[in-house]
Amino acid sequence: MGKGKMGKGMTNESSEMVAEPKRRSWLVNIGIRLVKEKPLGTAGAVVTLLLLFTAIFADFVAPYGVNETRLVDFFAPPSAAHILGGDQLGRDFFSRIIYGARISVIVGLATASLGTAISVVVGGLSGYLGGKVDLVVQRFVDAWMCIPGLILTIVVISFFGPGIVNVIIVLSIAFGISGSRIIRGAVMSVMQNPYVDAAVSIGCSTPRIFIRHIIPNVMAPTIVLLTTRVPGAILAEASLSFLGYGIPPPFPSWGGMLSGAGSFMFYAPGLVIWPGLALASVVYGVNLFGDALRDLLDPKLRGGAGRYGVRVKKKRPIESSGAGD
Repeated sequence: MGKGKMGKGMTNESSEMVAEPKRRSWLVNIGIRLVKEKPLGTAGAVVTLLLLFTAIFADFVAPYGVNETRLVDFFAPPSAAHILGGDQLGRDFFSRIIYGARISVIVGLATASLGTAISVVVGGLSGYLGGKVDLVVQRFVDAWMCIPGLILTIVVISFFGPGIVNVIIVLSIAFGISGSRIIRGAVMSVMQNPYVDAAVSIGCSTPRIFIRHIIPNVMAPTIVLLTTRVPGAILAEASLSFLGYGIPPPFPSWGGMLSGAGSFMFYAPGLVIWPGLALASVVYGVNLFGDALRDLLDPKLRGGAGRYGVRVKKKRPIESSGAGD
């Protein structure tokens, strides 16, 4: 057999390695990368899922009703019947902490979603239209951001009155206007790409360019903005309820619990410790999860198909048809 030749049917043993996309969904890939690359983000995801589970199934998890009062449980110490004891009105404190998670989830998700939508509309149109429209909108945003957010929300809620709907609307407008600058910067960056100029040159309408070419390419900062607004909204609602401008009693807001227990903190410190600990754990956990999700979803940080988005396999061996000597 001649040098460098192989008989018919022989294969080339030096097969090459190629990357082939795994047949896994996008959500599964994100979950795998979260566990392998972001341990703190995974812990935050556990806290977030626990919060959602508690909020959804509060009626089944809580051992007592949210406002079920028993005089014998007035400042009751922790026991088998009452894990965290009773409050100043004889209500089971553990049950109220659980129902308080539902208030936090409703306010956090609703405020973050509505506020992000406002940011996309205001910031997106301001960055895309530019010119006088951008100038007027940005001067309004500057004036809005000059006023401390907590004071502004207190003034507005004082005018319309406390309540869960009013709190969501006021916080959404405040978060939406302040976050519009992030979307505006992302839109102005996307507009420098050649495909936007190509869409304009072929005569695409302004709404079509904005919806089909601009918005999909600013989804990464939009998702980041959404995830970071959730803990901010929860904390803002707790602050307003603590000051008496948020969710009114007898709704079990964690901030309201802290405010109502202020007079009894030396006699029953658990009335302050447990809602404060629940609030701190949720805000910290959701922040960790949102930060990890930002790193995983941002294309600039992700890098191509992602470390866990492809698998390596061998090429099919190449058959040689050369005849022997």
